[in-house]
Amino acid sequence: MPQPPGDTAAYAPADLPPDAPGPPHPARNGSGGGGGPARMPGWLPRAFLLAGAIVLLFMGGLWLLERLRELLMLLLTSLFIAFAIEPAVNWLARRGWRRGPATGLTFIVAAALGAGFLGGIGSLLATQATNLIDGFPGYVRHLISWVNDTFGTRISQDTLFERLPTVTGTLSRHLAGLAQNVWGIGATAFGVVFKGLGVLLFSFYLSAEGPQFRRTVCSLLPPRRQRQVLWAWEIAVDKTGGYIYSRALLALISAVAHYIAMIGLGVPYAATLALWVGVVSQFIPAIGTYLAGAVPILIALTVAPSTALWMLLFVIAYQQLENYLLQPRITARTLDMHPAVAFGLILAGAAVAGPIGVVLALPVGASIQAFASAYVRRYEIEEHPLTEPVAPAGTIMRWLGRK
Repeated sequence: MPQPPGDTAAYAPADLPPDAPGPPHPARNGSGGGGGPARMPGWLPRAFLLAGAIVLLFMGGLWLLERLRELLMLLLTSLFIAFAIEPAVNWLARRGWRRGPATGLTFIVAAALGAGFLGGIGSLLATQATNLIDGFPGYVRHLISWVNDTFGTRISQDTLFERLPTVTGTLSRHLAGLAQNVWGIGATAFGVVFKGLGVLLFSFYLSAEGPQFRRTVCSLLPPRRQRQVLWAWEIAVDKTGGYIYSRALLALISAVAHYIAMIGLGVPYAATLALWVGVVSQFIPAIGTYLAGAVPILIALTVAPSTALWMLLFVIAYQQLENYLLQPRITARTLDMHPAVAFGLILAGAAVAGPIGVVLALPVGASIQAFASAYVRRYEIEEHPLTEPVAPAGTIMRWLGRK
């Protein structure tokens, strides 16, 4: 009697040939039946172990990176300094100097310039502080008289001077408490000096042993990778060294121009102030221009308000001359970067590495820009009203002149 299609009795072993395969057993495919639960694949435990090991290694790397953060910043700063002095060391080496003495001479020249700048600024601050302390009572009387005359108040000079000893005593107690913490101040100063010596040591060896260091790195790479690494290294040296030397040239021009102007206006401490303007305006990004110009204007204010006004006008005029004439010509081959991009890089560098990041941001950004220009493909621009080029400053000035 024929069996229905779903009846398994039709496939009884007695009705099948001896070599025919039997029906699938429920336990083999893990689908119910009287068998046990399905077994875990053999690769799954190994996958779990591998994922756990990757997570542990990642957390260990973050922990190690946090512990070595200061050392990495020292090495990065040292590499930046080595890049900066590399052109000078190479120039001396091509003239018969050994790289060790050439690096030492470069460090001595840089240290002498830095000491001269800090010494001049320190003497100016000390002199101005002494003058401020000696003339403080006269300044206070003049300020009180101006407030009384302007606002109709009746502030008593005698009452204010009677309360000054109390304020002075409180300030003296705070200074005494600060002076008692000699151990903390000494430890901080020792840490700063130790880090500075570490930076100098690493910078010296990275520059003096630069060719040997690059040979060691290239010996670990195939020839094609060696050419890429040396090309990247050359770009970093050119951009960093070019940035430092172009800024130094701009600082020298700015210092000479401001010195002549301050001598003509009769501003005291003209040489020191001119050095301040040149260095700060060129080597402190973003705010350096305003910080550099504010100090000579304040000193000129002690001479006469008209002198301060003329000083302000000269600072503004020189900045325009530098921005539109000097800086594009001098930095065209070193840092051809849009001001908005430079400002964004400065903010990013400050957020990542603090003050060191502010200094390193522009050379690093210029190097990345050079790499991108070599590898990124560019296309022709479609003509559109939104893509019309902006008129340069000279065109705008001529258009205003016709108006």
